[in-house]
Amino acid sequence: MGEPRTLHGSPVELGRRAIDDVEIAQWAQRFDLLSDPGRLEILLCLHRSPGISVGELAAAVGRNENAISQALRVLRHEGCVVSSREGRSVTNRLADPIIHEILHTIGAGH
Repeated sequence: MGEPRTLHGSPVELGRRAIDDVEIAQWAQRFDLLSDPGRLEILLCLHRSPGISVGELAAAVGRNENAISQALRVLRHEGCVVSSREGRSVTNRLADPIIHEILHTIGAGH
């Protein structure tokens, strides 16, 4: 019996092409990072307030600086956040343009 054909191929061929067209590992990693509520809160703060410090992030999300630093390490390691030293202060910014766009999609403004 065979698979029904469409103008562009069988359902299996179309499914395979859909998978091949997307960088699945990169998207899964982004969604994994966004699925943690604490990291999502940090990303939302960075989105609204680029250049925010660890202490300011801790105050904004109501957690201690160690927890914020640990989450920022993960986000920096994955390329979502960049940190820079300005005098004695370290500031943080959102670095991933796709996550920036996703945050806009879920309703985050500047």
